[in-house]
Amino acid sequence: MTVLNSDFRVRVIDLETAGNGKNDVCEIGWQDVGLGPDGRWRIEQERGALMVNPGRPIAVETMAIYHIVDADVATAPYWRQVASSILRPGAGVKLLTAHRSAFEQRYCTPGLTGGSPWICTWKCSMRLWPQLTSFSNQMLRYQRVPVGLDRDIGLPAHRAMPDAYVTAHRLRDMLNEVSIDQLVAWSLEPGSLPRVPSGAERGKTWDRLSVEMLREMSLARDPDIKFSAETELSRRGEKELVVVVGPSQGRLF
Repeated sequence: MTVLNSDFRVRVIDLETAGNGKNDVCEIGWQDVGLGPDGRWRIEQERGALMVNPGRPIAVETMAIYHIVDADVATAPYWRQVASSILRPGAGVKLLTAHRSAFEQRYCTPGLTGGSPWICTWKCSMRLWPQLTSFSNQMLRYQRVPVGLDRDIGLPAHRAMPDAYVTAHRLRDMLNEVSIDQLVAWSLEPGSLPRVPSGAERGKTWDRLSVEMLREMSLARDPDIKFSAETELSRRGEKELVVVVGPSQGRLF
């Protein structure tokens, strides 16, 4: 069980990348969530963003999304020069978080993070609020309308610090509902999709599918579809659920 104290903080991370391959981070943003004196989780003042030189030109398609151009990162430090100072800052930061954290974990390797546990707010959102229609970062922002979210700080969307800030409000609400240990456990499992994401059965909840259809979907290559189908089969007593933990990331919702 995780031991909490007054300086315990969780750091939310968001990365933007150049779109040209491995180790091509061009911006990192962060926002801390901490434990207040009343025992409730809150958004801290510690947040920021840093440009990173990806060591290669930024793809035009990436520029069109993030509006980060080569001139913005030309004199910036390289990823391995700055990553640990943000990912392993000490001073109470015990865990890292990201929305669809499997992406960030490709770059934020254990050697850079010190092996910190991760919380994936995408996976945890589907567990806590399965009734919602979409689980993207921005859709969750407007579906849930978290208390205290400053619209100006949370813009522009698809930039590292504003996206981390938006995700942090979701994490705060999660931490005030369930324990850190539960969120970490859910994050280690594949995503538990509330509904079938594609195909002829798209949009149906898993309990509406036949056993035959569930067995077919349990053979899917997508780990989240496979896990969701197997979970329903297990609930019906048709299959023993064997969970392979890891930061796997399925399709967008």
